[in-house]
Amino acid sequence: MKKTVFGAIILAAIIGCNQNPKKETAAASKITYPTTKKVDTTDVYFGKEIKDPYRWLEDDRSEETKAWVKEENKVTFAYLNQIPYKDSIKERLAKLWNYEKVGAPFKEGDYTYFYKNDGLQNQYVLYRYKTGEDAATAEVFLDPNKFSKEGTTSLGNVSFSKNGKILAYSISEGGSDWRKIIIIDVETKKAIEDTLVDVKFSGISWKGNEGFYYSSYDKPKGSELSAKTDHHKLYYHKLNTPQKNDKLVFGATEDEKYRYVGGSVTEDDRYLLVSASITTSGNKLFIKDLKNPNSKFVTVVANAENDTYLIDNKDDKLFFVTNINAPNKKIVTTTFDKPTPENWKDVIPETKNVLTASTAGGYLFAEYMQDAVSKVKQYDYNGKLIREVKLPGIGSVGGFSAKPEEKELYFSFTNYVTPGTIYKYAIEEGTSTLFRAPKIDFNPNDFESKQVFYTSKDGTKVPMIITYKKGTELNGKNPTILYGYGGFNISLTPSFSIANAVWMEQGGVYAVANLRGGGEYGKKWHKAGTQMQKQNVFDDFIAAGEYLIKNNYTSSDYLAIRGGSNGGLLVGATMTQRPDLIKVALPAVGVLDMLRYHTFTAGAGWAYDYGTAEDSKEMFNYLLNYSPVHNVKKGVEYPATLVTTGDHDDRVVPAHSFKFAAELQAKQTGNNPVLIRIETNAGHGAGTPVSKTIEQYADIYSFTLWNMGIKTLNEI
Repeated sequence: MKKTVFGAIILAAIIGCNQNPKKETAAASKITYPTTKKVDTTDVYFGKEIKDPYRWLEDDRSEETKAWVKEENKVTFAYLNQIPYKDSIKERLAKLWNYEKVGAPFKEGDYTYFYKNDGLQNQYVLYRYKTGEDAATAEVFLDPNKFSKEGTTSLGNVSFSKNGKILAYSISEGGSDWRKIIIIDVETKKAIEDTLVDVKFSGISWKGNEGFYYSSYDKPKGSELSAKTDHHKLYYHKLNTPQKNDKLVFGATEDEKYRYVGGSVTEDDRYLLVSASITTSGNKLFIKDLKNPNSKFVTVVANAENDTYLIDNKDDKLFFVTNINAPNKKIVTTTFDKPTPENWKDVIPETKNVLTASTAGGYLFAEYMQDAVSKVKQYDYNGKLIREVKLPGIGSVGGFSAKPEEKELYFSFTNYVTPGTIYKYAIEEGTSTLFRAPKIDFNPNDFESKQVFYTSKDGTKVPMIITYKKGTELNGKNPTILYGYGGFNISLTPSFSIANAVWMEQGGVYAVANLRGGGEYGKKWHKAGTQMQKQNVFDDFIAAGEYLIKNNYTSSDYLAIRGGSNGGLLVGATMTQRPDLIKVALPAVGVLDMLRYHTFTAGAGWAYDYGTAEDSKEMFNYLLNYSPVHNVKKGVEYPATLVTTGDHDDRVVPAHSFKFAAELQAKQTGNNPVLIRIETNAGHGAGTPVSKTIEQYADIYSFTLWNMGIKTLNEI
């Protein structure tokens, strides 16, 4: 299949307060926070009144909100700028970041393309050279660093026509999920028609060289950054015609709305597949024969209770990846005239490990996740095992895909101490050779990663990978960041991070827990952390912190928790339930108001994981019981908290973070600071310029260490 991207998501958290005196920190002085007014706003859920005094902060277009953001940032940066070692951390981040990063090559038309960042460029640059010539002849093809003055406009999807002569690519401005699509001639690099606008959560899938399919919502009334968008539609754009004439292909009826719709054309241009979802989990699937102009959509899967997608076709023979009656997924086959599940036959049956599948050079590649690390097997299209692919080590791989005619593919390998390294794989022979290793000022041999399994509150065994400098003394005094996500079937697998490397260089411990709600052990693991079982996720995270303390990696005085999006919810819930457990809380772009999350942008699509306050009285009470915004209590000393968000985040709107910070600042007891860092002209995270990313991490790490009582880096 041609690749398509659609759907986008996030979230996780809970309550409780258990006070313990905290150690005096280097930052123990009262902060004068900006005055945040309260407005008498009340909602009634199932007869219960819920006050929402900071509702006015939801209006991202108001001058009052803008003024509040400015004042909060003023206080936050005044605090951060007085930390003596912040600049040295920033310098080390910049120095380590400054190495050449090159992506795997891929062929389109007459050219071979690859992405490269010289080191500190804000955005990766797309290069190309004539296939068959020396890569040293490569030229700049697209440079997103020139899209905007500050590097805040990023390159999104890149999709070539069948003959490779025309490119359609999307851009994001200021981190927004709303995209524009620009269409150029690859030889001249010049735009050949007007830019498409108001595109969101969309792939770009070509039908030959004639045009392409893309998805979007109707432009919302009110703020495009926060107004609800819940009717996704698939369009076809024919080249050299105005966007207003684009054909609505799927999603026309108001009586059957879908929040996420994506279209993909098969590699042979024979079929159009449409995936339609109400939530971020499960999809209906439809297929259309493009060779027959009068053909109608045929239903493949009629309900959205499971996930199914087409991986490839051989003429009218179809190959699907599905978790229908297979929570860990399997590959099945059938024919176009009998596409429904009762006609499917197994090609690669389900195993005890979660499957991710791809195709390359006429073979199927099955990547299995075994306790959150990768194993890869190569099969033919009859399901015969060709070989298990020998990998460079224990970690995560990606990129086992290529066009049917290719004889080789490129895959990446990484783990928490190994920077992303690219290997060339000979598809027929099954041999791998090193293609490109980064030249970085970091020695993996100085660090170690170990996987442990700890016991959660209900007896469930949960894996966690802990990484730190070799020789670290387990004395309970090591600054430690515990990271988690726990939602949306998303798996946290080992991967290298420059920022994490700097943290560990300073003597820090970095731990990642594979919580329920994620996809590490398939659909059952995911569902065990959703809706009325969401507390399992917070319990898993709390138990991870307790394990680190019990085993002397750290103590409550040196433990920080961090997570973004759904992980921001995780942090918010954990710190309100167990403020005694941790010293520093770092919720990023979090879903923090669980009673109203579904009223903003595409938030209603997250209901599979969360449920909504309107579903039932029971669901309302469950959400209210852990919603971070609603569980900040007076008289509690919460951990030192640095909330981070972006003023252009139109996925998890910044009002979540604004309201949570306002509640904490109004009710915090003791001297632990509660600050909010609001990045301007930035969104949910994707496409953030390198310069901004370095500044953010310097602020986060210095805040964390300072509030652990560390006055100089030599103390670690």
